[in-house]
Amino acid sequence: MFFGCGEKTVSFVTDANIKLNKIEKAKAEKDGLAVKDELEYFAKVGWENIDKTDLELRLKWLGIFFRPVTPGQFMLRLRTPNGYLISKKMRLLADIIQRYGDDGSGDITTRQNVQLRGVRFEDIPDIFRRLKDAGMTTVQSGFDNVRNITGSPVAGIDPDEVIDTRELIQQLQDMLTNHGEGNTDFSNLPRKFNIAVEGSRDNSIHAEINDIAFVPAIREGEVGFNVLVGGYLSAQRCAEAIPLNVWVHPNQEVLEISRAILTVYTTSGLAEGLRVKRAKARLMWLIEKWGLDRFRAEIEHSMGQPLLPAAPTTLIDRDKQDHLGIHPQKQAGYVYVGLHVPAGRLSAEVMFELARLADVYGNGEIRLTVEQNVILPFISETSVSVLLTEPLLQKLQIAPPPLSRSLVSCTGKKYCNFAQIETKDRGVAIARQLDEKFHIPQRVRIHWTGCPNSCGQPQAGDIGLIGTKTRKNGETVEAVDIYMGGKVGKDAQLGELVRKAVPCDELLQVLSDLLIENFGAIPKEAKTLVNV
Repeated sequence: MFFGCGEKTVSFVTDANIKLNKIEKAKAEKDGLAVKDELEYFAKVGWENIDKTDLELRLKWLGIFFRPVTPGQFMLRLRTPNGYLISKKMRLLADIIQRYGDDGSGDITTRQNVQLRGVRFEDIPDIFRRLKDAGMTTVQSGFDNVRNITGSPVAGIDPDEVIDTRELIQQLQDMLTNHGEGNTDFSNLPRKFNIAVEGSRDNSIHAEINDIAFVPAIREGEVGFNVLVGGYLSAQRCAEAIPLNVWVHPNQEVLEISRAILTVYTTSGLAEGLRVKRAKARLMWLIEKWGLDRFRAEIEHSMGQPLLPAAPTTLIDRDKQDHLGIHPQKQAGYVYVGLHVPAGRLSAEVMFELARLADVYGNGEIRLTVEQNVILPFISETSVSVLLTEPLLQKLQIAPPPLSRSLVSCTGKKYCNFAQIETKDRGVAIARQLDEKFHIPQRVRIHWTGCPNSCGQPQAGDIGLIGTKTRKNGETVEAVDIYMGGKVGKDAQLGELVRKAVPCDELLQVLSDLLIENFGAIPKEAKTLVNV
């Protein structure tokens, strides 16, 4: 709910009486960014000969992820602030994964980001050089760092937007990452950290699940941001962000308060026990331990100035949009077209085609959404009919059926060793079957995640599914815990657990019943559903 670059290292003194967890011990021994200078050597000796802690932990500071389920094939996580790309960059990403054949693919994430799969380690130094030449980076995109910064996917083109956040978010990323080179000021957080900056009226960023969220608000006739803090989803706990009772101007103040919050969080982590138990290390734990008044006072002290009180209300006054379909822009004569990407998965071929369409019909821009979809902006109204005849739009539809339209999924068991179940393929198949079986009068957002880490944000869905295991007929089988009641947009709230350990081979019937009972679904005709 809504109410009312430096490069120096931030260090802390280790108290012998404080028992650090094993991750903190590894970070104290060697900063994650230190492996940047060893990449060429790692590529030469081969991934099998890389120190285990470097391989499985520190490389994540560079956005390089070792996956035991696909040994020898690494995942690269980019940084795409505000979900903003241009065709040149999309072609580069497509070219990177194309060489890996069927093993190469790209995923759009729930943070408007791109992950590349199938990458061989010996190619990474060259890939990094190409990314740098294109103005792209993977640095500090994993583990105890600030993750990709999200913003409205229609920033600068939304006819009703309040603030165009693109430049501000880029400045924020540059501060946090030292312009993509790596910034040790922010490379030793107690845990992962999410920041979002909203410029539109529909809470496109899911402010309630970010550690820091800036939401548009008018104070004394001036447009700026109210600040929310402490939101997150995890295996141990889910917490909604709460108001800091602060309003900031839409300029350098956003960077300054972000720096202050991160500095207080980082430097207080040891003394306040955040570096002892990782399950109790997110920002909200510090806020609750201190109380909001002290936390706010510490931020003011770090900034060296008092903060203005929050505006009484925010400008979030609309239901969440998914941006699929054809929509007018603020620029006369132009529309943006939202394309549905099933489960967010992209092949190299599709990525090349997206880049081509962006150039032929638009201005080369490509936008990514937290729903894992793609937007092509600046399409001339006179060109829309021709664009709709393109073969790619038969695959990436502008108006898919209700359940397929709103499907969100994490990586799943195929690529992630944490996942208990396969999510993407299963989610797409089940959504299609249910769309064929029912007339559904409204969007129903089904979010899949393979494990309790909640990468698929199940608590934000109308229906959320978290992968687990259960016993059935004497055997261990794949199952899901079911959440319901999550809302996004102006009245955002997290869903609650309603059923535990439903076997996946019973899920079609269970979801059918939930759709009929809670969402007004009407069977089209008698059909036999096939479990996936």
